[in-house]
Amino acid sequence: MTEELARGRFIRLVRRDRWEWAERVNATGVVVIVALTPQGRVVLVEQERIPVGGPVLELPAGLAGDVHEDEALAVAAARELEEETGWRAGRLERLTQGPVSAGMSSEVLTFFLAHDLERIGEGGGDEGESIVVHEIPLGEVEGWLEARARGGVMADPKVYAGLYFLHTHEDRGPE
Repeated sequence: MTEELARGRFIRLVRRDRWEWAERVNATGVVVIVALTPQGRVVLVEQERIPVGGPVLELPAGLAGDVHEDEALAVAAARELEEETGWRAGRLERLTQGPVSAGMSSEVLTFFLAHDLERIGEGGGDEGESIVVHEIPLGEVEGWLEARARGGVMADPKVYAGLYFLHTHEDRGPE
């Protein structure tokens, strides 16, 4: 039996036997989008993350089911990509699914590869977000990330998973 230890607006802390973990209470899934522009640039976002005390470079990502309870993961991925980056995908391909931190959270991520991108806006997130959009040439992104790390900006490790998918996927566009 699972016991609820605490509940906030967005997460709850639960325990079963000797295990304690966090669960989201306002979403049915989490999507992560790997996007490469027609010009061969990796689309990354940067935003302040209070829990880690500073800005973090990330792949576009977000919650499914936080806007519409029965929202499909691919629909959420398309919505989040547009909202955060201003790019619209002509097609989304599901890549993989897996846990974020299996010993601490029940959260499971689903990665999508965005195909046939079209610029439709500036991005930057919704009214509660302050997102900076970066578009870095695929061949330069690793050095760019290293330089940003030297400047004190952390990169979410999911960025490196996204780069793996771009480097190994046959339909990755120009470099």
